[in-house]
Amino acid sequence: MAVPKCKKSKSKKQMRKRSHKGREIIATRPCPQCGAAGQSHRVCSACGYYAGRQVLTVEAAD
Repeated sequence: MAVPKCKKSKSKKQMRKRSHKGREIIATRPCPQCGAAGQSHRVCSACGYYAGRQVLTVEAAD
């Protein structure tokens, strides 16, 4: 059975444990209806359209 030769410090264990938890960059694309930037496969927060049809009613900000 394999036994470690030296003790791993808390910081080394934590670095290894959290190495895969980096921030991902969210890709945006322009909305085909209004041109506002938004995530793909999501309802546009500016106009409320998804896949060419209106899904949400969005009220204009005063």
